Amino acid sequence: MTTDIAVIGGGASGLSAAIAAKEVCRSAHVTIIEKLPRVGKKIIASGNGKCNLSNLNLSEYNYHGSVNAMEVIAKMPDYKSFFTDYLGVLCVNGSEGREGGVYPRSNSSTTILNAMRLKLAALGAEELCGCEITGISPKNGGFELRSKDEKILCRRLIVAAGGYAAPSFGTDGTVMRLLKNMGYKTSKICPAAAPLRVNTNYLKGLKGVRVKGEISALSGEKILRTEKGELQFNENNISGICVFNLAYLFADYEGSLKLQADLLPDISAIELTNYLDKIIKSRGDMPLEELLTGIFVKNLAVYLVKKSIPRPLTDKISTISNRGKSALLDNIKSLTFEVTGCSPWQNAQSTMGGIHASCVDKNLQSKLHKGLYLCGEILDTAGDCGGYNLQWAWSSGMLAGGSCGKSLKQEVK
Repeated sequence: MTTDIAVIGGGASGLSAAIAAKEVCRSAHVTIIEKLPRVGKKIIASGNGKCNLSNLNLSEYNYHGSVNAMEVIAKMPDYKSFFTDYLGVLCVNGSEGREGGVYPRSNSSTTILNAMRLKLAALGAEELCGCEITGISPKNGGFELRSKDEKILCRRLIVAAGGYAAPSFGTDGTVMRLLKNMGYKTSKICPAAAPLRVNTNYLKGLKGVRVKGEISALSGEKILRTEKGELQFNENNISGICVFNLAYLFADYEGSLKLQADLLPDISAIELTNYLDKIIKSRGDMPLEELLTGIFVKNLAVYLVKKSIPRPLTDKISTISNRGKSALLDNIKSLTFEVTGCSPWQNAQSTMGGIHASCVDKNLQSKLHKGLYLCGEILDTAGDCGGYNLQWAWSSGMLAGGSCGKSLKQEVK
């Protein structure tokens, strides 16, 4: 099989790249090669099926890695120009209370995928699904791609195969490993936008607890980043979007990373002390297990009391010492957990690490192999939750695809 431009990966960045390549070079034969039976499976699942496709508050603060994501995003059309004006998808912001998040007005991710596939069909791009690429080699000024059943020759190649996160969507790191074998440098790879594992001994009694709070990632005494939101305690990890936005730090601080949670960020330590004094006075004859039932759900309230006051829960509240009250205050305002690892890839939304920025030029063309372009999650950029990763996928795909199409068009001339 031969094609002018082969795009490995039928996800958000791959579909965007194919659209951009065909727009620039209409005569090019563009083939999207997808491992799964159909393109766009990860798009369908994004945003719990609602597709948080971008964010109104894009900034460098929300992206992490060696590749400058905002530099690429700034060059490309914004979400309104691409999705509404070009693809005909009406969008809204603020769905589900997420400030700044942009969603299709239909509240369905299939709207996005259908619009992209309609555009690709109108442009004449082709899809080759159920085809897993197992080898890539430069050949005759282009590239030879190998799968189990066939060889595909192409003049230009766009790699949009994703990273390691969410392997059920076809992104299991296979193509990343192929590129590494071809000499491409990668940054340290680990799950991002994922739960963080902590010592299970410190989670006993917390399984299933959800609480709104503020959580910080620390290395030593240095606060690396702080996020607000709902914390979710599970059997061996702490989850929630606020934790997901801290997971990328594991790559640089493995072995020294800890989480510190303020379970009442809207109440000062002085206000909390006054509250505890009143409760101790008014509930003095009640058992210790009832000390915090006016603030937290029962199992969290009991957990904090047991952790802070090494006394039988049947003892009276009036017997609490100043030392016990101080320990309780500390645990409510700065509950600390040592991070022991990230959750498995199947629980991660994106990949931290990937092909290093030193391997691509400003147009996302490879510096190692002319005519090979990279985009999306396979590059060393990870965004926060809230539409940042999808915006990177669309933008990097458009830049890689447009640059690839322009290169081929100039060659034809």
